[in-house]
Amino acid sequence: MKTNRFGFDWSGIRGTHFWARPQLSRRMLFRHAASAVGGYFLMPSRPLENVARAAGRTIGTAKNVIFVLLAGGPSHADTFDLKEGAWTPSFLAPTSYGDVRWPQGIMPTLGQNINDIALVRSVRSWAAVHQLAQAWIQIGRNPVSGLARIAPHIGSVVSLELGKPKQNLLPAFVSLNVTTGPGPGYLPPEHTAFYINGLNGTGLPNSTHRDGQPAFDRRYALVADLDGEQRSGDPRGASYVEMASFNDSAKRLMYNNTVNSAFVYDTNTRNRFGNTGFGNACIVARNLIKANLGTRFIQLTLGGWDNHVNIYQRNANLEAATRQLDLGVGNLINDLRGPDLDQTLIVVMGEFGRTVGTVNNTAGRDHFLQQSVMFAGAKIRGGRAIGATDATASRILETGWSRDREIRAEDIEATIYSALGIDWTTIRRDDPLGRGFEYVPFADRDLYGPINELWG
Repeated sequence: MKTNRFGFDWSGIRGTHFWARPQLSRRMLFRHAASAVGGYFLMPSRPLENVARAAGRTIGTAKNVIFVLLAGGPSHADTFDLKEGAWTPSFLAPTSYGDVRWPQGIMPTLGQNINDIALVRSVRSWAAVHQLAQAWIQIGRNPVSGLARIAPHIGSVVSLELGKPKQNLLPAFVSLNVTTGPGPGYLPPEHTAFYINGLNGTGLPNSTHRDGQPAFDRRYALVADLDGEQRSGDPRGASYVEMASFNDSAKRLMYNNTVNSAFVYDTNTRNRFGNTGFGNACIVARNLIKANLGTRFIQLTLGGWDNHVNIYQRNANLEAATRQLDLGVGNLINDLRGPDLDQTLIVVMGEFGRTVGTVNNTAGRDHFLQQSVMFAGAKIRGGRAIGATDATASRILETGWSRDREIRAEDIEATIYSALGIDWTTIRRDDPLGRGFEYVPFADRDLYGPINELWG
């Protein structure tokens, strides 16, 4: 594997151009209407243009996806690919579940759910640089390639394929507990993420007007009248119609008991999920799946994994991050178990792994390309690992899947699409560069594909 001094793994990368990719920040939906509603995903979409499909055979067991980004790069050898040695602290309490060795001391709730979990251990990141690698796993391609500047987030593609913004109360792509991320690329703006923060169990944040609903309704009606007057004599009337449609869709989220109910939970539930921002996001993700209000792709983000120093310090670093992950995702699986879990693919991964074996000279672990990914739900076959690494988790010994090579971010992207019944070999012909936009890069060459072995 060839890497440069910045930690890029260039093997297999083609057509790389060093074009700066703009950081596309998005504020919450609630700015435009009554200073509480904003965002563009509710605007009418342009018609679907030419799309070429190579007709890949999809799995199609999932209706929804919950994608958990472990920002900072978790130590795979201490979590999803546990390896024991002189470096292993006793509080990890390694335990065997069949053939799976698991750090029971730091992730007991997930351990109890191991029969619903599959661990993919033959995954390798393309780059050991945080921002680059995080973008890579969210857009499913090299962020500095030519097409990356128009590339949408995976959730935006799901929104395009499965979302029905005119029929649903909530957008198809929701991102909880962060304020920014990769955007919809060249896709219509309605497919951007709906960013929601400040979850406290009392309803959808920022969805009411400070002067109350009657004042909001009066002011909204006044705006509609003024816009109507402008439309009547303005040649740009179509743009006013689009904005009015957007405003009406956004307004449906305000003072809406059905929407609010998905964001309401009690203190006992909050405590069971860990009483943290991430735990609260997991509760809302659960509620959104059960409420079936139109959301199909939910992203959660959990930081705290960049443990270059004192990784095993008690109640901090690794232990603190895994506790949040364990209580949040573990109880999410518990509460979804049954038809909801069977229809929801859960993917938990960081942007890369961390160095293995003996810790560094500051008792931490540094960036490392080898990593592991956790899957649950969508009728996958759990209680096992796919792929195997050596005694320290530094290199792959068995890939564990039909393509018999390391698994990359593009393969995980293809797996998500396939689970949802989306043809990952799709090539759209409506991109502004006129080069053809592939849902998964090099689809015409069958370079990447889904991990079908997850389903047994």
